[in-house]
Amino acid sequence: MDNQLQELKQRLHKELLLKIDLKKLDLSTEEKQTEIKLSIQQTLNDLLSNDKLSATLTTDQKVELLQELLSEILGLGPLEPYLKDSSISEIMTIGERIYIEQFGKIKLTSSKFSSTKQIMNIIERIVSFVGRRVDESNPICDARLKDGSRVNIVIPPLSLDGPVITIRKFMEKKLSIDDLIKMNSLNEKMADFLKICVHLRKNIIISGGTGSGKTTFLNVLSSFIPGDERIITVEDSAELKLQQEHVVRLESRPANIEGKGEISIRRLVINALRMRPDRIVVGECRGGETLDMLQAMNTGHDGSLTTIHANSPRDAITRIETMVLMSGMELPIKAIRQQIKGAIDIIVQLTRLSDGSRKIISITEVTGIESDIITMQEIFRFIQKGLDKNNRVIGEFQATGIVPTFIDEIRIKGINIDMDIFKKI
Repeated sequence: MDNQLQELKQRLHKELLLKIDLKKLDLSTEEKQTEIKLSIQQTLNDLLSNDKLSATLTTDQKVELLQELLSEILGLGPLEPYLKDSSISEIMTIGERIYIEQFGKIKLTSSKFSSTKQIMNIIERIVSFVGRRVDESNPICDARLKDGSRVNIVIPPLSLDGPVITIRKFMEKKLSIDDLIKMNSLNEKMADFLKICVHLRKNIIISGGTGSGKTTFLNVLSSFIPGDERIITVEDSAELKLQQEHVVRLESRPANIEGKGEISIRRLVINALRMRPDRIVVGECRGGETLDMLQAMNTGHDGSLTTIHANSPRDAITRIETMVLMSGMELPIKAIRQQIKGAIDIIVQLTRLSDGSRKIISITEVTGIESDIITMQEIFRFIQKGLDKNNRVIGEFQATGIVPTFIDEIRIKGINIDMDIFKKI
């Protein structure tokens, strides 16, 4: 019966394409999308009622068949159910196989694409939404779905096992610092300290590996920025959703098929300095723009925030040095370290642990430079003590007993702070 259903589905799909030119459909507004969906649904019902095999189908089978066809024609086919499931954070495909990340763990689903042609049709639908193209001459593409989810696509000949789609889902619910405390990503003392750091306009780097929650935490930290400040955000793919009213959102643009028209993150960071920002928030520093970000932090744009791929605060410093060298400026390493020391105040280190949970494992202050080495001191840390019977990580957040060097600045600004948060217990 499954084979017959698949044949019926393919037959209905072909007959529908003969009646409707999908490329000419206007899906620009929700009203038009609803209107077209109802029209296609009616056409499919008519086709189904005239098909002999439909008489042998149950009502549930017919509903499921129509839903699958609508998802293929107007949506993203077998990916649709996973896009709607809020518990899924990432969708990954390799050829016809579909994987998901759910509650921090990756697993293979029972769903799969019917053919490479179906995958390529879905890829074409994704990239056409943002006016881009994927083919053999341009086999890698970054795009964004209508809901803000970030998409990366790689096709043959670069991908050896068929087309690969990776979707980082956009979270509809904006997490707050209280949500992260409930999720045990940090404790209240750490949250209070970071809130003070943002109010004091400390420059903060959020460091972590892939999928450690850097962008989510950047969103949460940015919520502490006062509402009367002008914020400029710069991103590769717009994911930040700041709640303040006065926010200017800038997004980079890749080159077109002719290799022209690229607007890089670096160019946007430089331009942001001319836009009278109170704060600059860069989604991720990954190249030469790091130098411009450091210079901005050093020239009156305090309170800036960004993320970086690194596995520890010390690795973050090393990576920043490397990326400054990528800017093309022939600066001696001593001068680069002086820039870093003057620019960065706090490094927040995030990690995704073995049980899939994401935690802040370190909050570290950059204190100065000695013998050309940048000095740091850890204020808070997470100590892992083992695993429980369900393989969940057991541990606790601790203050190291070290008081930040800017404690007097906190008092001068009249900010109330309980000094007990720094006590080592």
